[in-house]
Amino acid sequence: MNRMPQHVAVIMDGNGRWAQNHGHERYYGHQAGVEAVRGIIECAAELGIRYLTLYTFSTENWNRPKEEVELLMGLLVKAMHNELEKLIANNVRLLMAGRMQDLPESSREAMQYAIDKTAANDGLTVVLAISYSGRSELAHAASSIARKAVEGVLDPEEISEETISRHLYLSEVPDPDILIRTGGECRLSNFLLWQLAYAEFFFLPVMWPDFSKDDFKEIIADFQNRERRYGKTGEQVRKH
Repeated sequence: MNRMPQHVAVIMDGNGRWAQNHGHERYYGHQAGVEAVRGIIECAAELGIRYLTLYTFSTENWNRPKEEVELLMGLLVKAMHNELEKLIANNVRLLMAGRMQDLPESSREAMQYAIDKTAANDGLTVVLAISYSGRSELAHAASSIARKAVEGVLDPEEISEETISRHLYLSEVPDPDILIRTGGECRLSNFLLWQLAYAEFFFLPVMWPDFSKDDFKEIIADFQNRERRYGKTGEQVRKH
């Protein structure tokens, strides 16, 4: 327990393929995926993990069939209504990373309401990455920094890695220690491109609806046995 990661990020992949493999429409898989989300939030809270970021809907996902997008946005509203009381009872705070303005009004209102109602909670923070793109986030940060430089508020010579980090969507959230991707794919898909620089990666063949608390705990145990060197030698790390 004294080597628990502070922040776990998850690319929840495989809902649609899971549904098709079970003879159902893709939406059935997204509904099943909500159940997996509930279990992992519970597990992360039980373990004392401070931050859990879930890649919920990318900017590229807007290009999916209109019917599927509308169903996903409706599912988001339903999940916010159904899960809010439980989040509050379990002292979970909810945040969103992404372009809130892209969401339909009903989804935007449900999301903002849940964020406001859980704002005082100080247990696990769950970040939902919705209408999110890592490249767009970096462009947003660059634009904000450039504007301050033009206004004379910021000296271009003093721009550092910390400057960029401060201008990301959720600058108060620490970088992830772990990235988990289910569904058998081995890529980042434009997710947290800046923040994942030193994360430990876990790519799993299991589809997201089948991802269990035991799977999550196995990854945490594996992480605790890894040596994170940050450019140093193993001997240097072990001395400290």
